[in-house]
Amino acid sequence: MTATTLTSLTIEPLTRAAFAPFGDVIQADDSVRHFTINEGNTERYHDLARIDPGEDGRAIVSIFRGLPRALPFTVTMMERHPKASQAFIPLSGRPYLVVVADPASRPTVADLRVFLCRGDQGVNYARGVWHHPLLGLDAVSDFLIIDRAGPGENCDVVQMEAPGVIPALD
Repeated sequence: MTATTLTSLTIEPLTRAAFAPFGDVIQADDSVRHFTINEGNTERYHDLARIDPGEDGRAIVSIFRGLPRALPFTVTMMERHPKASQAFIPLSGRPYLVVVADPASRPTVADLRVFLCRGDQGVNYARGVWHHPLLGLDAVSDFLIIDRAGPGENCDVVQMEAPGVIPALD
């Protein structure tokens, strides 16, 4: 039996610029269009993600409750949704990780990008972007999910030919 070499993955902070090739960062801050509504009582952070339900789908809202993942964590598979985008908005205020890869080809360990998301940052994976399923940290965490319902299969899953390891956080 041959031993599998594990590649250590680098964890990056989640920023709009770094995540742009994969979708949108959903975050209320001064860098996005915002304005006061409701007689001055509410600040609206407007149009934060390009929700794409696909041509024959409709947008749905769900809550995912994820068990925490222990680090170091080995990435052995990735998935993508070829028909629509998928948004994750944390409800528990805890940090979590996202692992993504370009939709252009089957992901390899060299293609993987790992982002550390704060508990006030959501992500919207663009249609077809490879990503790892939910990677909550520390405790059970809830996420508001906006994705697609409609005809046809909308989840491709691949096993990584060579795995990557997300190291423990410093």
